Amino acid sequence: MDRHTLSNGRLGAAIKADGAELCSLTLDGRELLWQAGPEWPRHAPVLFPIVGRLKDDTLRHGGRTYRMTQHGFARDRRFAWEEYTPTLCRLSLSDDAQTRAIYPFAFRLELIFDLDADGLTIRHRITNPGDEALPASLGVHPAFLWPLREGVPKETHELLFEADEPAPIRRVEGGLLAPQPEPTPIEDRRLPLDEALFTRDAVILDRPASRSVRYGAPGTPAVTVSWDGFRELGIWSKPTGAPFLCIEPWRGHASPAEFDGEFAAKPGLLHIAPGATRELSYRIAVG
Repeated sequence: MDRHTLSNGRLGAAIKADGAELCSLTLDGRELLWQAGPEWPRHAPVLFPIVGRLKDDTLRHGGRTYRMTQHGFARDRRFAWEEYTPTLCRLSLSDDAQTRAIYPFAFRLELIFDLDADGLTIRHRITNPGDEALPASLGVHPAFLWPLREGVPKETHELLFEADEPAPIRRVEGGLLAPQPEPTPIEDRRLPLDEALFTRDAVILDRPASRSVRYGAPGTPAVTVSWDGFRELGIWSKPTGAPFLCIEPWRGHASPAEFDGEFAAKPGLLHIAPGATRELSYRIAVG
């Protein structure tokens, strides 16, 4: 089965086996999620076992080097269906010879999509079946339509954060985390959205005070993204007029520009003990 559709009459969602990727989210039949057009060929990829890029795309472990490209491999692997009902589905991915050739660790990654009356909750379970600690990052990358409704100006859209966000933001340079933070563009919990925000790639909150953010504009539904277990937040679009906005809870980030050490020492990673499981989740509520 290539995809499974969830529905409760008001909300609908579709999930692909390829990448365990959310590829549709509808409210009363109207699409809210970016439909993988030519500007960017994805919908909501899963970022595992890294978020962002490693220096020289190189993972160092145990005296060996492995080539790992941006955001890891999960988004390009086919997951197995473990369970599916009209409002829930569960998929899994485990290590194999192909993953161990670039990421020398045992793992099991499960995604559970659960649709209820008001939104969609996505839970991610990372289990370490191996006999050494599992270092990993996990990120989510849902792309929402921008504008959310045809005919609504893009510049009327904004993000409203749950809490004040006075801390500086981070940027990436050459795919790596830039060393110097920058003043935040968020004022009074609000971030007016403008394509110029993304001329230097993503806006990164590496320690957000908020655990939710609301996206919308007058004349559109409100989309609220909340998260649990994730620590950073990326906000991204292309500065060339691309009609989508990504709201991305992360646990981890690109390698700092100055870091070139063992992968397990990379800042921002989870470290999961043998036999242990960590769960991270996010929710998209539509109102």
